[in-house]
Amino acid sequence: MPPRFIRELISRRETRAPLGAVVVALKSLTWVQWAQFWSGSVWFAWTCDAIDFVAVSLTVPLLSEQFGRSTSAITTALTLTLLFRSVGAVIFGMISDRFGRKWPLVVNLVICGVLELGTGFVDTFSQFLALRALFGIAMGGIWGLSSSSALENLPVELRGLASGILQEGYIVGYIFAAVVNLTLVPQHGWRALFWTGAGITCFAAVIRALIPESPFFLRAKEQEKAKGTNDSQNFLRQTKEMLKLHWLLCIYAVLLMTGLNFLSHGSQDLYPTYLQITKGFSAHSATVATIIGNCGGFVGGAMGGWASQYIGRRLTIVFCVLLAGVFIPLWVLPSSFSALSAGAFCVQLGVQGAWGVIPIQLAEMSPPAFRATFPGVVYQLGNMVSAASAQIEATGGDNLKTTILKNGVLTVVPDYATVQAVFIGAVAVFVIVIAIIGPENHGSHFESVDATCVDEAADHTSQISCRELDEKISA
Repeated sequence: MPPRFIRELISRRETRAPLGAVVVALKSLTWVQWAQFWSGSVWFAWTCDAIDFVAVSLTVPLLSEQFGRSTSAITTALTLTLLFRSVGAVIFGMISDRFGRKWPLVVNLVICGVLELGTGFVDTFSQFLALRALFGIAMGGIWGLSSSSALENLPVELRGLASGILQEGYIVGYIFAAVVNLTLVPQHGWRALFWTGAGITCFAAVIRALIPESPFFLRAKEQEKAKGTNDSQNFLRQTKEMLKLHWLLCIYAVLLMTGLNFLSHGSQDLYPTYLQITKGFSAHSATVATIIGNCGGFVGGAMGGWASQYIGRRLTIVFCVLLAGVFIPLWVLPSSFSALSAGAFCVQLGVQGAWGVIPIQLAEMSPPAFRATFPGVVYQLGNMVSAASAQIEATGGDNLKTTILKNGVLTVVPDYATVQAVFIGAVAVFVIVIAIIGPENHGSHFESVDATCVDEAADHTSQISCRELDEKISA
């Protein structure tokens, strides 16, 4: 008989939602639920987050010229942003779990907008790095607040599909930023991209301020108040108990997020630069190829989230990462625009298909009282570990060279194609192994669990304890 973690890769029949149930659940949504998901708190906020972050990825050559620094030095800004995101996840996640989803996200978005605006006015490289580090703290709170608000207020039948659509808000933001890079940046310079992102982010904060608080959070706080446990001291005690009970689960979730963040950032952050330098594309062609790749990501995220509702969260991740791995040769070997764009589409179809599962996977395994803190912190800790993705690839390119025909002359350039192929291939293997051996609470009705509960006996209807996770890994 195969090990337990292999047997449980396929979800139990009772956890699979019938196809018709999705339609019924969609019809049951209120306008508040629609508004909270799309414009009020989650999808739009995550889209703004992406616009603000990828503004650096899309303008690396321009920033190198502006500050007189190498590609590797410019990617330090990406590393700093990712490193400091975990700080923001802790700060804003705990504030949100204590005081609500609405106003912490509004403040979070305003801070992001102000820092993004300031980035467009910097004159020195040191100022640029400082603002991107501060932006990382602000950016760190967005994902946890967004994912918790998105999924806890939706019917369980919709959570897989909603998870994929939520996560692909990032891809929509990437595409929007790429379009701005194609249109405004050639005329007005790289600063226009940061200013545009700042305006959209502040607009998102205004929209969120007009939408009501999460009903799930309000019910949880009413229960706390009725029990007389609604105080900061109790919340800190719950945090201590959660870490004591679920420390192994936290380690597993961080490892999973580390692998997936390496996969995502490793295939995206340096991709436009790779096309321009290693393949000799113009900035315009590189941006168009990036948009095509992200269209594949959007399709993959929605399909991955939807498929996970029927075949299970971990099995969907494994299939999607395998798909991305299969298309790595098409992603790096050709020289034509059409072939490389097709490769980008297929690779991002797989990468973002796996990511489409993550919001619901983390929400289902989260301890109930920490549904904003837990996903946000483990996600951003994974980001912190993988923060040097772009720098690793840039440094690898500095040490591994190839030649291309540029203006009729053979020119030595960094071989980002080989570096990224090896990097993504190794990370894909790691993610598959981690996904297979991990826990899964597919179909968990976490909204029925008392949000103040930290006692394992009352908690195991929707949670995996350390002991159970240990059994899974050792089985």
